[in-house]
Order: sequence, then structure tokens, then C-alpha cells
Amino acid sequence: MSRKLIGLFAGMTLLTAVAGAALAQAPAAGGDNTQYKSKTVYDFDDDMVEGDLVRPDGEFVDTRKGAKHSSLIKIRENFIPEMIKSAEDI
Repeated sequence: MSRKLIGLFAGMTLLTAVAGAALAQAPAAGGDNTQYKSKTVYDFDDDMVEGDLVRPDGEFVDTRKGAKHSSLIKIRENFIPEMIKSAEDI
């Protein structure tokens, strides 16, 4: 079983290598002599071009949520002694 599996693997490897070499293109003789126009102009004067401007139905506005900070005002639980002291000073 092991020999059959190794033979199958070797055969598939060889087939892949041969197919890859067969599909590879040889460079054109004389190099690449492709020439492109410097400017291309399309003339639509005789053709009727119709169409609509497609826009989304609504707008999507994405914002970050504001950061939550702790309050800078600290509420004191017990300030009665200070109130009594300030009342005595009056």
C-alpha cells in the first residue's frame, strides 16, 4: 500500500511539473515591440447615450460615542460639622 501511495504521489508531482512547463510561454522573438497611442479619443457624437445618476437613498453618518468621564464634583456625605462651625463664626 505504501509503495502504491508513493508511486501515485511521484506520478502526480511529475504530471504537475510537465503541465507547468507546457503552459509556460516562451518570450516573443525580438523582444516586446508593443506600441501604444499617446492619446485615445472616444467620439460619442452620433450615439445617443442615456442614463440616470444613481445615488444612495439616504446618508450614513458614523460618529464615535463620547467618552465617559467620572464627575469632577465630589459629593460629600457628611459636612454637618463644617456647617455648624461656619454658623458659629457668624
